[in-house]
Amino acid sequence: MDLSDLQSALNRSVAAADHAAPLAIDGISGPKTREAIDILLARQGVADWQNWNAKRRELAAMQIVCREAGIETGAIDGLVGPQTRFAFESFDHIKAAGKPPALFRDEPPPPQPEPAQVNPVWPRQAECLRFYGPVGENQTQITLPFPVRIAWETDKVIHSFPCHEKVHDSMLRVYQRVLEHYGPERIRSLGLDLWGGCLNVRKMRGGSSWSMHSWGIAVDHDPDRNQLKMNHTQARFAQPEYVKWFDLWEEEGWVSLGRARDYDWMHVQAACL
Repeated sequence: MDLSDLQSALNRSVAAADHAAPLAIDGISGPKTREAIDILLARQGVADWQNWNAKRRELAAMQIVCREAGIETGAIDGLVGPQTRFAFESFDHIKAAGKPPALFRDEPPPPQPEPAQVNPVWPRQAECLRFYGPVGENQTQITLPFPVRIAWETDKVIHSFPCHEKVHDSMLRVYQRVLEHYGPERIRSLGLDLWGGCLNVRKMRGGSSWSMHSWGIAVDHDPDRNQLKMNHTQARFAQPEYVKWFDLWEEEGWVSLGRARDYDWMHVQAACL
């Protein structure tokens, strides 16, 4: 998705609604384009947009365009996290192919051995509603033993986040053991402190079922360097220095999609496949 796509969308919404002269589709962020973006953000009720720079406003407007096209984008915040990146990729696919990308996670996965560590406490994905209850509910706050940075806004540091009450103690034990094994400096150098989200009520990217994030039972780390479709030849977390990281999660029964399915290396979940 580029600025020309956004200008076309602004012509269909802002310019048409105001009976104004259409924007030139030139991919240039001139004063008329910036004015139309501001009008769109104001009309959509986006919070705090006046304090954002021009680039962030532009990205937020693109998120709105995706949302209005039926593509899930997450929060309209002008920041490019994993969900926004996936939304822009979906937009590009629709533009090129005339239809949404195939839901690859709805297809049966190729036969794989079960993860070596299976904790019978955690249900299978299909049983999460029965075990964890309705999506987005039964949440508690986990206080981390070391600070983490928001992966798409790295100057923002957090010390806690919501997760499901049933996974709280297990998750906390993992983070405590990560700190003991790696130490603060190595955690930062390896990007283990780049937090990509936990609770997020949405459908799976590339699928039609509820994401494990919808229950707050999955957490992502360093999403930029471990993107959804990266395999072991591309994902940073597939390198040897991260073996212990995944061992610590799997000792608590958590499943790494990277190690189990060779995609989504950012992601670990308290649910069996």
